[in-house]
Amino acid sequence: MKPAKNVDAYIALFPADIQLKLEQIRQLIKTTAPEATEQISYGMPAYKLNGPLVYFGAYTKHIGFYPTASGIMEFQKQIAAYTSSKGAIQFPFNQQLPLSLIKKIIQFRAKENLQKLKTKK
Repeated sequence: MKPAKNVDAYIALFPADIQLKLEQIRQLIKTTAPEATEQISYGMPAYKLNGPLVYFGAYTKHIGFYPTASGIMEFQKQIAAYTSSKGAIQFPFNQQLPLSLIKKIIQFRAKENLQKLKTKK
């Protein structure tokens, strides 16, 4: 698969039902962390706010959501129902996205990154 040049092009690579889920995550990020910049990094949608905020990508059977290790650690109990690793959570296509959980993770990561900026000053 040829790498997408922007997030619109990335989302367009997938079937309509997956596009809807990807767009839901995208819009949630944009409304929860409007200051974050959007780009393609590591071949997937990436959002930066004083450094990496979150990433997401579609795969064969799931959407991978990447809130960095701190986002995983902070929400270990809430993500226990999903396959996860040190830096990723897998949301299966055959389940509804846990939008309220994703929003809480984005809020946590935004606050964490903004706090880092204050600490540097």
